[in-house]
Amino acid sequence: MAVWIQAQQLQGDALHQMQSLYGQHFPIEVRHYLSQWIEGQLWDAIDLENPQEEIKAKRLLDSLIQELQKKAEHQVGEDGFLLKIKLGHYASQLKSTYDRCPLELVRCIKHILYTEQRLVREATNSSSPVGSLMDSMSQKYHQINQAFEELRVLTQDTENDLRKLQHNQEYFIIQYQESLRIQAQLSSLATLPPADRQLREPSLLSKRATVEAWLTREANTLQKYRLGLAEKHQKTLALLRKQQTVILDDELIQWKRRQQLAGNGGPPEGGLDILQSWCEKLAETIWQNRQQIRRAEHLRQQLPIPGPIEEMLTELNSTITDIISTLVTSTFIIEKQPPQVLKTQTKFAATVRLLVGGKLNVHMNPPQVKATIISEQQAKALLKNENTRNDISGEILNNNCVMEYHQTTGTLSAHFRNMSLKRIRRSDRRGAESVTEEKFTILFESQFSVGGNELVFQVKGRVPFIVPDKVLWPQLCEALNMKYKAEVQSNRGLSEGNLVFLAQKAFSSSSVNPEDYRNMTMTWSQFNRESLPGRNFTFWQWFDGVMELTKKHLKPHWNDGAILGFVNKQQAQDMLMSKPNGTFLLRFSDSEIGGITIAWCVYVFFIGERMVWNLMPYTTKDFSIRSLADRISDLNHLLFLYPDRPKDEVFSKYYTPPLCKLELYLSTYFSSFLTFYIYIYIYIYTNYHSKSLRSVFLFCFVFKKLILLFHKDV
Repeated sequence: MAVWIQAQQLQGDALHQMQSLYGQHFPIEVRHYLSQWIEGQLWDAIDLENPQEEIKAKRLLDSLIQELQKKAEHQVGEDGFLLKIKLGHYASQLKSTYDRCPLELVRCIKHILYTEQRLVREATNSSSPVGSLMDSMSQKYHQINQAFEELRVLTQDTENDLRKLQHNQEYFIIQYQESLRIQAQLSSLATLPPADRQLREPSLLSKRATVEAWLTREANTLQKYRLGLAEKHQKTLALLRKQQTVILDDELIQWKRRQQLAGNGGPPEGGLDILQSWCEKLAETIWQNRQQIRRAEHLRQQLPIPGPIEEMLTELNSTITDIISTLVTSTFIIEKQPPQVLKTQTKFAATVRLLVGGKLNVHMNPPQVKATIISEQQAKALLKNENTRNDISGEILNNNCVMEYHQTTGTLSAHFRNMSLKRIRRSDRRGAESVTEEKFTILFESQFSVGGNELVFQVKGRVPFIVPDKVLWPQLCEALNMKYKAEVQSNRGLSEGNLVFLAQKAFSSSSVNPEDYRNMTMTWSQFNRESLPGRNFTFWQWFDGVMELTKKHLKPHWNDGAILGFVNKQQAQDMLMSKPNGTFLLRFSDSEIGGITIAWCVYVFFIGERMVWNLMPYTTKDFSIRSLADRISDLNHLLFLYPDRPKDEVFSKYYTPPLCKLELYLSTYFSSFLTFYIYIYIYIYTNYHSKSLRSVFLFCFVFKKLILLFHKDV
C-alpha cells in the first residue's frame, strides 16, 4: 500500500506529527495530489553531500514543477478552478524557493517520506494485538516508544505537582504575611490604655494562635509536597538515564559500528532520522525536567524550610546536568567519515552532525567545528583526558566549518567539502612497524552553548583506536567475506570450503574440519607482518591480490561459479585425477600474488600415465592483453570445466567475437592493395635511389608480417 494512503489513516499525536512536516516549504496539497509521482522517484539515489549531484536534484525539481502544472491544467469545473489557481501558485512558490538550492528540496522530501514511513510503522505496531509476532527491531522500537510515553506522563505529573506546590506556597506566604500583621497589631497594643488593650488583645491572640497553627501544619504539608516532588523527579531521572543508555549506548553505538563495517564493505549503516527523533525527544524531556528542578529550587529559596530537600535538589540538579552533558557530547557524531587512507595534497570531505542541535537551540548561536589530525598516541592520551594540544601531527587546509541548520529537516550539521592534508609528521618507527601501520585520526572539535548559554559543552567527535590485539578466526572470516563481496561487487561470497582453505593458509594447517579453527585467534603480525611459510608475502597481501585480480578481470567468471579459486595444488590434483582427460579447473596461485592458474588432467603417452599439470599463473598484466575466456578458448586441450561442463557452454559468451566475413574481406583487400603499392615503391626506390634491395625487401617483409598480426589480433 502507498505510504500516503497509510499516512492519511494516522490518528492523534502521529497525525499531528505528520501534519507538522508540511508548510510553506512544501505544501501538504502537493504531497496529496502528486503522491504517486513523489513516491516513485529515486530520492535516495542522490548524495546530498556531493555538490555535483545538484544537476540531478535540479532535474527532479523541474519534473516536480511540470507535474504540478500538468495537474493544474487538468482541473475543470467550478471546484477545479480554485484548485487550478492554487496548484499553479505552489509550482511558482517551489521554483522560487528551491531553484537556487535544489538539493534542499531533495533533503526535505527525503525527510518527509522517511518520517511518514516511521509514523506508519509505529502506528501499525502499536495497533497490533499484544500477542502478535513482531520482529526484534519492531519490538525494540515499540519498547523505546513506550518508555517515552511513560516519561511524558511522569513529566506532566511533576509539572502538575509543581504548579500545585507553587499555588500552595503562594497562599502560605499570604498567611505568613497575615501572621506578621497580627503580630504587629499585638505589639502596637502596648501604647494603648490597659482597658483598650484588654478588650482587643484576646481576639488578636486567638487569631495569631489559629494562623500559627495553620502555618505549622501547612509548612509540614509543603515540605511533604517538596519531598514527594523530588522523589518523583528521582524516578523520572532514573528512567531518563535508562532510556538514554538504550538510545546512546545501544542504538547509536550500533549505528556507529555499522558505519565502521560499511567502510570495510558492509551494508550501508542506514539513516540517522529515527535516531535523531529519539535524541530530540530525550532532549525535550530532559530540558523540561531541568526547568522543573530549577523552579523547585527557586521555590525553596523563596521559602526556606529546614529539612533534607536542599540536599536532594542539589543532587537532582547535578544528575540532570550530567544527563544533558552526556546527551550533547554523545550526539555530536561524524555522519560521513573521511577516507580511511589520506594522501597529501588531495581533497577529501566529511560531515559532522549534532542530533539534538535543533531542540536545544544550539543553532541560535551557530557553533564552529575544527578538524585536526592527531596520532594514535595523542588520541589515546585524549581518552585519558591528558593534555596533548601542543603536539602537532600535521596540517589540514580548510579545516574550519560553521554548522548550518536546515529548517526542513531540523538537522544541524557542518559539511567539510574541500579539506586537504597539507603535511603529516610521522613518529620514529621501531622494529617491524611499517609506515602503513602507523595510524592517525581526524579529530573534530567544537563548543556548544545550550539553553541560551546556560550550559557550555566542549565536544569531540571521535572515539579512536579501540583495536583488539587479536581476533577469533570466525570474526575474521566474517570480515574477509564482507570485504571480498564488497570489493568484487558480487553476491557470491566465500563458502565454508573457501574459508577452510584460508584457515589452512593462515595457520599452516592441514585440517579440513571448520570446527578446528573456531577457537583459534589471529594476531596482526600473523595477518600482515609475518610472511607465509616459504613465501615473501603475508596472508593479507595474498588475499588482497586475489581480490584485485577478481575485481578487475574475473568478476563475471566468479559470479558464474566457474572459478573454484581457493584450492591448493594437491587438492586440485585429487579432484581432477578421477575425471576425463581435458577436465580443468581454475585456482588462485599459491606462489604469486594476484595470480590464477589452470590445472588440468592429461594422458602422457610417452610415460603411459595420467597426470595433472598446472600452467604458469596468469596475472593482471596477462589479462590486460588477452582475457581469461579467450585464453581458455585458445587452449584446445582444455575440454571440460570441473566437474563436467563443456568449456564453450561456460565461457563462449565471453569470447571475443571473430572478424565478420565482410570485415575480413575488406581487411584482406586493404592488405593486397597496400602490398601492390609497396612493390611500386620498391621499384621506384631502387631505380632512383642508391639504397640496397636487401634493406627494401626486409622492410616489405616486416610490413606484411605486421598486417598478418593485425588480422590475428583484431
